[in-house]
This record gives sequence, C-alpha cells and structure tokens, in this order.
Amino acid sequence: MLYSILTVFLLIMNAVGLLVMLIDKGKARRNAWRIPEATLMGIAALGGSIGVLAGMYLFRHKTKHSKFYLGVPAILVVQVALAVFVASRIGK
Repeated sequence: MLYSILTVFLLIMNAVGLLVMLIDKGKARRNAWRIPEATLMGIAALGGSIGVLAGMYLFRHKTKHSKFYLGVPAILVVQVALAVFVASRIGK
C-alpha cells in the first residue's frame, strides 16, 4: 500500500517537473513572467528530479545554469541513495 502511494506521488511529481520546465521554457521564449528557479529546484527536491532533468534536456532549458546541470543530478543521486537505504532497512 505504501509503495503504491509513493509510486503515484513520484509519478505525479515527475510529471509536474517535466510540465513546469516546458511551461517555463515557453515563457522564456515569450519574455513573459517566469517560474522562479527556487520553485523548479523545489519540485526536483520533492521527488520530481527525473522530470525536471528530462525537461532540461528535452526542451534545452536551464542546461547552462550550474545550479541546474549540477544541482538536479545531485538531488537525484541523493534521492536514489535514500531510496536504496530505506529499501535495505525495510527488507531486514
């Protein structure tokens, strides 16, 4: 049950991450009001790192900002390490 809820949550967060990167890229092209970088990084930190990372490269958005090309993969590595740690503790 918990795994199902977590899986749905992560799927939603990654879809949101991908979507906000697409929206922000569109706003950047139109010189419109932008989504704050803190919001984009927050979505990544809350489980949407794969979606944000995919959006970076699919839409060629924020790929030259070190905060993103270093930060988002670092968040993903921490999330994977945490997931492996938790999974190993639950399995005992």
